[in-house]
Amino acid sequence: MNLTNSFNSKLKWFYIISIAFIGLNAVLIAFDFYWLNLLPAIALIIYLALFSTTELLLFVVFCTPLAITLKDYDIDIGLSLPTEPILFGLTLIFLFKIIYDNSFNLRIFKHPVSISIYFYLAWMLVTSLTSTLPVVSIKFLISKLWFIIPFYFIANEIFINNKKNIKIYTWLYMISLMIVIIYTISRHAGFNFAQKQAHWVMDPFYNDHTAYGVVLAMFVPILTGFSFSSTTSRNIKIISLIFLIIYLFATVLSYTRAAWLSIAVALIVYLILLFKIKLRTILISFGSFLALFLMFHNEISIIMGRNKQDSATNYFKHLKSMYNVSTDASNKERLNRWDCAIKMFCEKPVFGWGPGTYQFKYAPFQEKKYETIISTNAGNRGNAHSEYLGPLSESGLLGTLSFLAIIFSVIYTSVKTYKNSNNKEYKFLTLIFLLSLITYFVHGFLNNFLDTDKASAPFWGFIAAIVAIDIADKKERNLL
Repeated sequence: MNLTNSFNSKLKWFYIISIAFIGLNAVLIAFDFYWLNLLPAIALIIYLALFSTTELLLFVVFCTPLAITLKDYDIDIGLSLPTEPILFGLTLIFLFKIIYDNSFNLRIFKHPVSISIYFYLAWMLVTSLTSTLPVVSIKFLISKLWFIIPFYFIANEIFINNKKNIKIYTWLYMISLMIVIIYTISRHAGFNFAQKQAHWVMDPFYNDHTAYGVVLAMFVPILTGFSFSSTTSRNIKIISLIFLIIYLFATVLSYTRAAWLSIAVALIVYLILLFKIKLRTILISFGSFLALFLMFHNEISIIMGRNKQDSATNYFKHLKSMYNVSTDASNKERLNRWDCAIKMFCEKPVFGWGPGTYQFKYAPFQEKKYETIISTNAGNRGNAHSEYLGPLSESGLLGTLSFLAIIFSVIYTSVKTYKNSNNKEYKFLTLIFLLSLITYFVHGFLNNFLDTDKASAPFWGFIAAIVAIDIADKKERNLL
């Protein structure tokens, strides 16, 4: 009887609060105030953050491809909605739990990949304090934290707690990205799939074709794996194959040359692993290639100098434009940005200019002979266009080395797990996530997008998956 009375009392208060909210909201809408409509969504997000972190993180992953940036709407705030405010909240809750609960899986904290990430973040903190623009650098560091903590540390824990979450995480992003792909292709079709319009038809979800192309490329190895793996069910194979065809079509239509190149390199890495080619052979081959390049450097430079093929709708001509450093504005501007980054590093080789400061500091380092029709002194058209030269100019030599430490630790962990694991599912997942990350490692020579949620979600999430699989595999083999 008491339980019934208690339930009726709670139900009564539920109706009172609901009616009051509807009434107040109706009045506010009449006065053109619509923000109260967000209250239920905010309340739900807060509830999930406190009591169901897994569901909230997966919700963010699904929203990421569809998120929009306020800067695209002439609001001077580089914030992606709805994802980044939620990621910031998840970061605060994670730190609070670490301090007051201390229940986080210590195996994740002690993993070599995690240790390399600590080095990366610690040096970023040091160079933020020595930065030429400290406020910019601290904001940049905080934004890095709200990408790395949810997408790597929180994701890692939910993957270890339930291995199914690895595939759920991946599929949620792919399904959401498929919505963007359909939107982009439909819009692009209105321009007969012309190359010029391919640069912006994915707006407002991705700011240009390179940001869109890099993410498409990351999922091609994953969908290929799901389409042909013996560990995948028949229905998932069919769905994956359909997705793969559409993703490949979208990648071609993106006219992103770096994305095409990165997929080709991922294929080469797969063949190396498939045929178990030894590291010594790889190093000798690479050394021989480098020696030939240095021997015929002048001849290669002459050939590249003669190439006047600019970006074009014709795919063969577009591929040829990849090594045009004479007239192609995109290629020349990239060289201009790299030249500035190297000069900035030479001036401040130890601490750099400060994380996130490149775009505000590179202009004086430009030389007229390297400038192009798309060059700017305003710092409003991207940064160093390299995940390796960007940190070099902003955080000195250790900045780049700390990022390389993450890459090498991920590759080492992946290859070791792939070779040593007795679990076919673990081997398969490790392989496809490694190949996915390879596409980004290659793309990182030509562009940098880890300051965005769009690239950070798959990048850090797939690294988290590799670490979670490595921990689970070691546990199964009684190595932990």
